[in-house]
Amino acid sequence: MSPDPSGRRSRVVMVEPALTQLTKLTANETHRLDRAIVAISVNPDLGIQVPGTLLRDYADDIDGVRVIYYVTALRTITIVAYVEA
Repeated sequence: MSPDPSGRRSRVVMVEPALTQLTKLTANETHRLDRAIVAISVNPDLGIQVPGTLLRDYADDIDGVRVIYYVTALRTITIVAYVEA
């Protein structure tokens, strides 16, 4: 699926353990992660569906980040459950 043609991004909310992991990242790692989260907020279908769940797993090998998240039914909120960089 392509990004929303209106250019609207979903609101991103981080929950535990993503918030805990975020506090352990360096400034450079946080910057790389920010780029991935913006990309996901524009196109929530970037990640691979985790079988049997609502979760999606997005890994960016170039920036070396991983985000596990799910999107609400109306696609207005992206909930980040886990990050690593």
